Amino acid sequence: MHTQLHHRLSRFYFIYYFFVGAFVPYWGLYLQSEQFSAADIGILMSLFQISRIFAPNFWGWLADHTGKRAQWIRLTALLGLCGFVAVFWAHGFFWMFFVMAALSLFTSSTLPLAESLTLAHLATTNGYYSRIRMWGSLGFIVAAVLLGYLIDITGIASLLWFLLIVQISLFALSFTLPEPKVAPHEHDHFSIWQVIKQPNVIALLVGCSLMVTAHGVLYNFYSIYLSEHGYSKGAIGLLWSVGVICEIAIFMLMPKIMARFSLKAILLTSLVLAVIRFALIGVSVDNLWMIILAQTLHAATFGSFHAASVEVITQFFKGRHQAKGQAIYNSVAYGVGGAIGGIAGGYSLQYLGGQQTFLLAAAFPLLGLAVIGFGLKLSQKNQVSGGMFG
Repeated sequence: MHTQLHHRLSRFYFIYYFFVGAFVPYWGLYLQSEQFSAADIGILMSLFQISRIFAPNFWGWLADHTGKRAQWIRLTALLGLCGFVAVFWAHGFFWMFFVMAALSLFTSSTLPLAESLTLAHLATTNGYYSRIRMWGSLGFIVAAVLLGYLIDITGIASLLWFLLIVQISLFALSFTLPEPKVAPHEHDHFSIWQVIKQPNVIALLVGCSLMVTAHGVLYNFYSIYLSEHGYSKGAIGLLWSVGVICEIAIFMLMPKIMARFSLKAILLTSLVLAVIRFALIGVSVDNLWMIILAQTLHAATFGSFHAASVEVITQFFKGRHQAKGQAIYNSVAYGVGGAIGGIAGGYSLQYLGGQQTFLLAAAFPLLGLAVIGFGLKLSQKNQVSGGMFG
């Protein structure tokens, strides 16, 4: 039973991130082909982050309130598919803004719902989140590499049909996800605000937001930046995949790393390596080996950082707050942080250029290092397992 459950969850992650692996590296290039400016692209791409501030909290509350998670995943997957179909007719800033806003409201909600469903299942099966999430990374790689070469051969318009097929597949797979049984937790009477307003939780959310702000620049403009420096779409796909291959390796190693090092030490090390990574992208774009080195650091700047953050969030938000906790983490870190990075990065790229933009991006994880270093205090029992209310 557990093997079948892990297989279903892994397959869903694979297809969800297959969509992400096609969308993130190439959607900015598609918008550029539609004659949008860098500032316009920054605004349009950041709609996905902005919607993550609000939409996941609504769906997270609904999931916790009704005790249904899989049901709402199916609905958000269907509405995301309907939103994407409208992209085929969207031309000009106003229409693209409207369609991408609608699309983002639903696609941004599917993941936190799937995360809370997965974590609820794993709580009863002693499985490792990172081993299931690893399949998402694999899906990202396959899509990024495959699509890079496909676009080089057939042109950027093939991206739309590719993404449509993936959205249909995701909706079909949502019917294979079983509902978890969420055990009541002894501190379910705590209000969600009593959890959020603790200094530890605030420090974690602010630190995560600063890390994701830098990644907002990366996700929206890295492909455009490389393309402007003469890299082919195939090469861009391969460079994205280097980062995600390293991410997979770290996800496989995370159980051992977490057994050996505290969660705070993992977060701080990841932030230090993020400063180095974004500075390298800024100063060494024309040096292929330096760019490859910078991409290997994705293992830390996303992989270990995300896995450790999810573990800490799971400790702070338990029982009936679990789905809301994942939604709040996604909203604040990926919503606020990603939107700031996306919008500011667009204007920075347009007026300062790519190299200055990525150098400025390195300042955000540096600030995050200070916030988490001084602000996040985990007791000995919740460094690795257990929790604040555990």
